[in-house]
Amino acid sequence: MTPAIVEMAAGIAADLQRRLPGQRKTQRDKLALLVATMLDVRSANLMVLAASLPRAAERADMRYQWIARFIDNPLVVCDEVMEPFAREVLTKAAEDGRVVLIMDQTKANDRHQILMLSLRFGERALPLAWRVEATEGAIGFAVQKDLLQAVAGWLPSQAEICLMADRFYGTPDLIAFAIARGWGYRLRVRSNLRVAAGGHKTSLAEHVTDKRPYLTDVALTHRRIVTNIGIINAPGHAEPWIIAMSDTPSYLTTLDYSARWGIEPMFSDFKSRGFGLEHSQLRSPERLGRLVLVMSIALYFAVSTGLCDAQTNPSADEKKAPDVNPRT
Repeated sequence: MTPAIVEMAAGIAADLQRRLPGQRKTQRDKLALLVATMLDVRSANLMVLAASLPRAAERADMRYQWIARFIDNPLVVCDEVMEPFAREVLTKAAEDGRVVLIMDQTKANDRHQILMLSLRFGERALPLAWRVEATEGAIGFAVQKDLLQAVAGWLPSQAEICLMADRFYGTPDLIAFAIARGWGYRLRVRSNLRVAAGGHKTSLAEHVTDKRPYLTDVALTHRRIVTNIGIINAPGHAEPWIIAMSDTPSYLTTLDYSARWGIEPMFSDFKSRGFGLEHSQLRSPERLGRLVLVMSIALYFAVSTGLCDAQTNPSADEKKAPDVNPRT
């Protein structure tokens, strides 16, 4: 057995026991061992995980079956396992300012897409909850609503919430959901969306070249959901940003949508630059969902370790006290 993985798994198991005292010990221990092994080998491929899994077995295929049984187990409910992790970082985000939720979709393989809701955390994002669907296109609002409702119950009371999402999700349905919840939002919408502005029906594309491309109290036809619109059409960019928002539109409130990009490094951690989710070879949404659970907890421990190291071993720039009397 690999001593480093075993030692890491013991620490993770202790943390899981603190967070999930009601979960069965066998589930906690298996999850901890899988998370530790994934952090060590940095691969979501089950054969690669099985080769390094520190369990006594005559053959690698027996270790593979051990992993397969865990990700097949319907008693491992991803939302329930993630809830204490999510509540902790959401509370921290609320203390530091507003809570920015980012919803986006990524391809797991040729058959499956993952709809992910994450939290903007520093310069990146951390996963909160997800849904895996067998589809080639965008996952619809019914699944989006289910995902958002699951996380809504974890949000700190009185926290300032801002929901961000790309144009696949900038729909009247999602805007209405955010308004009903009292959330702020920055949702990119399609340029061909028909609206009623200033008493005239038009498409948003017609406002891209406006000198002051900021529209207030715009009614999205046919639902007549009222919102504000900000547009940034920067030189050199292939397409303009057309952002539906809860606040008064301006250049800065429109540019605020750039916070959504924090989810992209997280997706890279899951895929090509990290665990290689696309190489998992799994063909079941439920199995993929539990594999994402293992990766998500691994990501939390990796980020936590990095933050702890930054606090205990600050760089030279971080150690240097700020100049309270700067020269002018």
